[in-house]
Amino acid sequence: QVQLVESGGGLVQAGGSLRLSCAASGIIFSDNVMGWFRQAPGKQRELVATVTSTEIANYADSVKGRFTISRDGAKNTVYLQMNSLKPEDTAVYYCQLYVLMYRREYWGQGTQVTVSS
Repeated sequence: QVQLVESGGGLVQAGGSLRLSCAASGIIFSDNVMGWFRQAPGKQRELVATVTSTEIANYADSVKGRFTISRDGAKNTVYLQMNSLKPEDTAVYYCQLYVLMYRREYWGQGTQVTVSS
């Protein structure tokens, strides 16, 4: 069984920064994609950024140039560095692990990010 534990959310003023972390434990297959999604009140969950096991990153247009995703393979941990935060970045941020071999996804419990104007 795979577990994902997120940390690093909180309240920050517009223009500020936060760093989210997500640690995966359990049976982790090496060929996977880890990523961050977010869901604001009344909206659908949307992709923020993903990174493959070969460290190829992909970003939503809304966060390009402001957010950076990275991963530590040895620790099975993915990070999201968020800079120049805007009020519209306010959401619950969820970590995802996608195992390519089994086409199976796992989710963390979510961490709240609130950006005040």
